[in-house]
Order: sequence, then C-alpha cells, then structure tokens
Amino acid sequence: MKGVFLITGISASGKSTVGQALAERLPRSAHVRGDAFRRMVVSGGEGMTPEPSQEAQREALRQLHLRYRIAAAAADLYVEEGFTPIVQDVVLGPELSLFVKLIRTRPLMVVVLAPDAVTVERRERERAKTGYGAWTVAQLDTALRRDTPRIGLWLDTSAQTPAETVEEILARADEAVVV
Repeated sequence: MKGVFLITGISASGKSTVGQALAERLPRSAHVRGDAFRRMVVSGGEGMTPEPSQEAQREALRQLHLRYRIAAAAADLYVEEGFTPIVQDVVLGPELSLFVKLIRTRPLMVVVLAPDAVTVERRERERAKTGYGAWTVAQLDTALRRDTPRIGLWLDTSAQTPAETVEEILARADEAVVV
C-alpha cells in the first residue's frame, strides 16, 4: 500500500494500538508515534493545557507544531525509502488541517478514531499509562467533535476490537484519502 496513514483521536481512543496493528498488517511499514517527539524534549517543554496564559499557549503551540513537522518529515522520509508510514498522534481542531498540509506525500489517508466518551473513560481506567492530566475526556471529546474538520475517515470504534478497526480501515481506505 502506497502513501501515508495519519491516525488521530483523543487520548485513549486506540491510536497506538490501532496504529501498531495496522503497521503489522502491511508488508513494509513504519509506526511513527508523534508523542515520542514530545518526550524527546528534556527541558523547557510546554504542553497544551485547558486554560494557559497567552505566553504559555504560544509556546505550547510552537512546540506542538514542531512535533507535527518532525512527524510529517519522518513520514515523508519513510515513503522515500519504500515504507508505508502510519503516523499516530493527537491532532485536534484546526491543527488537523495544518498537519495534512505538512505531509507532502500523497495519497494521505486520515483516520479519526472517535469512540464515545464513555468508552474512552473505560479504556483510560483499564490501561497502564495515563493520557489525561489537566484535561478531561469530555473536554477533548468536545474539541474533537465540535472543532475538528470532518476530513478523512471518521470511525466510531466504541464497539470494535483493534483488529476490527484495522479491517475497517483497510476496507475503507479510499474514504480516508485527503487531497
């Protein structure tokens, strides 16, 4: 399969699990975890928070955009070497349109995992890592559903296993293509 997959959704929506499972289904693939680039910042990191000061918000957005640029560049480089990259990160609101522009490779398939908030809350309780600090599931779910452009393939994965989600992504990949 040629091109790039971008898998997004709120924390605990299944991005990491689905991204890895999708990568394992493809013959030459790479799983580009956007959060890895955030964790590379050793000092001076500024994360997104619900009510930041103007200065903190400017710096958090600058660092978020840096992370997105690095992930997009990595995806394009993997394509140049014959791999299908699956980029996975939290990309919400108008940032989704920005991220789509950062990735040069086409076709670009955008998949938005959108399980309901009750499912996300359950998944968050059941997993070892914590995706929520200052944010609540409701806040991120609202940002996803109200502020994120309806591009690509949006999937309600509330009742799906990761394997079923991967099957649906592969079956409907043409619906995920963005220009």
